[in-house]
Amino acid sequence: MASIAMAMNAQIPIDRYVLGTLMRDLVGHDRRAGAYLVYLAVTAEGSGGRVARSHRQLAEQTGLSKRAVQDAIGHLEARGLLQIDRRARTEAAVLTPLTPWRR
Repeated sequence: MASIAMAMNAQIPIDRYVLGTLMRDLVGHDRRAGAYLVYLAVTAEGSGGRVARSHRQLAEQTGLSKRAVQDAIGHLEARGLLQIDRRARTEAAVLTPLTPWRR
């Protein structure tokens, strides 16, 4: 496990696979840097692995456009890296980052 230092000296544990292999895969191979940023944001914010964030909130957090966040979430879901639970169309989805490399 590696960690990333965030504001106010908080450290967030990040799996080394995410920093090495997954970054090269999403950014280099898939050419989806936005998807990597969204995955990191969801992983960093998740309490117990789940986080409720709107597309707008993720866009503000990552510096991406709302549309880029929507595309990134769709890509991560299709790749099996993100589980999305929607209670209602107008509520923020509950996002769970998945770690298929740990199976």
